[in-house]
This record gives sequence, C-alpha cells and structure tokens, in this order.
Amino acid sequence: MTSKILVDVGPRENRVALVEDNELVELYIERLVGDRLVGNIYRGKVCSVLQGMQAAFIDIGYERNAFLYVADAIPENENEKDKLIKRKGNKLAINDILKPGQEITVQVVKESIDNKGPRLTTHLTLPGRYLVLLPYADYTGVSRRIEDEEERKRLKHIIEKIKPEGMGIIARTAAEGKDEYEFVNDLNFLKKLWHTISQREQKGNVPRCIYTDLDLVSRTVRDMFTADIGRFIINDLKTAQKVMDLLDIISPSLKSRVEYFDKGYGLFDYYGIGTEILRALSKKVWLKCGGYLIIEATEALTVIDVNTGKYVGGKNLEETVVRTNLEAAAEIARQLRLRDIGGIIIIDFIDMYEQEHQQLVINELKKALKKDRTKTAVIGLTGLGLVEMTRKKVRQPLDSIMYTDCPNCHGTGKILNESQMQIKEIDSNPLVC
Repeated sequence: MTSKILVDVGPRENRVALVEDNELVELYIERLVGDRLVGNIYRGKVCSVLQGMQAAFIDIGYERNAFLYVADAIPENENEKDKLIKRKGNKLAINDILKPGQEITVQVVKESIDNKGPRLTTHLTLPGRYLVLLPYADYTGVSRRIEDEEERKRLKHIIEKIKPEGMGIIARTAAEGKDEYEFVNDLNFLKKLWHTISQREQKGNVPRCIYTDLDLVSRTVRDMFTADIGRFIINDLKTAQKVMDLLDIISPSLKSRVEYFDKGYGLFDYYGIGTEILRALSKKVWLKCGGYLIIEATEALTVIDVNTGKYVGGKNLEETVVRTNLEAAAEIARQLRLRDIGGIIIIDFIDMYEQEHQQLVINELKKALKKDRTKTAVIGLTGLGLVEMTRKKVRQPLDSIMYTDCPNCHGTGKILNESQMQIKEIDSNPLVC
C-alpha cells in the first residue's frame, strides 16, 4: 500500500489529506480563526454539580460550559482513589468528588458538537512521537494496533524500565521497532513539558488555558507521518521549513520524504482531492461494482443502507449479494474515516441467507476498520439482521464543518412544493437547497 500526506496551507484554513493507494481516506480541516480545544489543558472552576446526571459543568473560559462525567472525574491514581473510597464508600458519586466553586485541572477530549459543550477529563495525557505520558496514572500499556506479541513484550519491557515513578506510559503505534534511546528522548521531552504545565497550574486567574496542543500541521507530523508514509507534500514554504525543524527533533530519517509543492495551482486540485471531498459530502456513494451506499445521519446515530444498484451479478443472486456486501464493507470503513462519523452506526447490508456469508462480510468490515486510528467496535448482527457498531466521536463530522443548515428548509434539505406554498402564502421565489 502506497500512502502520502497532502498539506494544503491556506489564508483562512489548513487542510490535511491522507491518501492510500490513490484514494482519499482521511481529511482534516482547521480554521485559523476558530479555537481548537481537543488536547488543551485548562485550570477551570466547577459551576454546578448535577447528581441526577452524575456530571458537573466546568467553566474553562469557553463560550459554553464544558461537562465532566463522574467516570472522568474519579482519580486514576490508585492511592488517591483509595483515600476517596475510604471516606465516601465504594460507589463514588459526582458530588463526592466535586463541589461548586472548586478549582480543577481538566483536559478537553471532545469538541463542542451541536448544542453540547466540550467534554472534559481529569485523566490527563501528553502525547509524544512514540509515547503518551500519563501524569496522574501509574501503569504501562502498548497500542492495540501493534499485534505482534513478541514486539508487544519487547516494548512493554522497555517502557516499564524507563517509566517515571508515580506516572504512566503508553507506547504508541509509531513505537513499533524503535529502540530504548528514542523512547528516552521522547520521555525526557514529555517530562519537561509536564513540569512546565505543573508550574502554570499553580498561578494565574481561573479559568485559564495552561497548555495548548499543537496545530494541525504539527500534529500531523507527530501522529501521522510515520515510516509507512511514502511522501509528505506541502504547498507553503514557510510551513514546510517548520515541518523540517520538527522532524529534526522527532524523526530526521523522514526529512527526505518532504516535498514542497510549487506548480502554480491548487495542491488538492492537482491530486483530485476536491472531487473526493464532494463525494464524501454526498448522501449516495457509488461502489465500483455498480452498487451504492446511502448514508443518513441523525442526531442519535448514522444509518448506512447497501443496495445492488446497477450491478446485476453473474451466476446467482446470493453471489451478487455477497460480492456487493463485501465491496460495501470496505467502502463503509473508508467513508467512516473520511467523513469522521462517530457514535452509533447501523448498517443495513443486503440480506444474506447463509450464516457463513454473513460472517464473511462482518470479518471484511472488521479487517477494513483496522486501518482506522479512531477506536471502533463492531457489535454484530441484531435480530433484524442489521450490523451494529460504534466509532469514537472526538471531532465534528466533515459535513458539520463544511455545511450549515438552510435558513429556508430549517435543515431538512427540502422545501415545500408549489401547491403547499400557495396554501401557506409563502413567498413565490424561495431559495432552493
């Protein structure tokens, strides 16, 4: 598989595209005028504690109060947790942990979506190139995407050896194959960063931001630009130099793969990314075999319907259905990454009567989802034959970033027909969605 990262630096927004085998699979957009919150650490103040919801609302200086669930408020440190349990009992409630007016250090784990404020946690994480430092935890872990058991044991041995006392470490996917020297350098940087954050935590007005995560381009270099990426193409010379400086620190061997794009026209246009984006915003997605997907998002979940469309198959109906469903499974996994769809997802594959074929399609879906860096879980078939799965929701989906509700149809995407407009005495020249 050949992969490349395209970075389009613009005057109002930066865009990053991950392309695998000449297909767009991930797209990230960061507007320069807006504030990105995920990963930022704040010193906030508890505004209210809602026992009935087992959550608290925290003022972090954002336009909307952020919310903190009880599970994210319980201390990760076992000693602190045990002290709390001894005082309050085994079943900790949100009012056992937090009180109105209390100051608290929190990290944003989910952006503000729709009418909900940002979601917070007290379980802080500081990601580096190869490691994630957990200042308030005391355990070690290895990324689940590293599947080789011998490699997992090797990494586990190294990080347990270098783990700071009273803190935790997780080895990231990029740690695979790396040696102890590189981990120590990464860890030293993260420890210095935490020391700086700890000092900022002690003084200043509340609420305030005490740590801002890297911008989109720098995060892309840190989190996505690994040895399996063949080319890193960027259209801005100043930002390209910034990328090279960052690679000097974290991975000098990858500097030769950075290319400056200077062809006098758009980077995304040159590689056909604009067409792929329009496809990602369409409700109907055609498959190569002639079948198609219908993707409908609701507030509670996303529904995906698979249809044979123009595909008439070969020998028999079951073969036609299975082939369409297998191609649909791979495309669905790609669309989830590309559109950044999160939450509950229900997939209505074309009915298959052989249990062996049903399992074949589910296995294909799971296999395709392994490429997804966002956590996913395929639950299985429901009683109605629908596939149920979840995908972690961190950011706004792509359509929310690029679309806004129509003021005439109020978000339905439809307008009244001519006869109904006459009845309602609606203006005869409404805007068409």
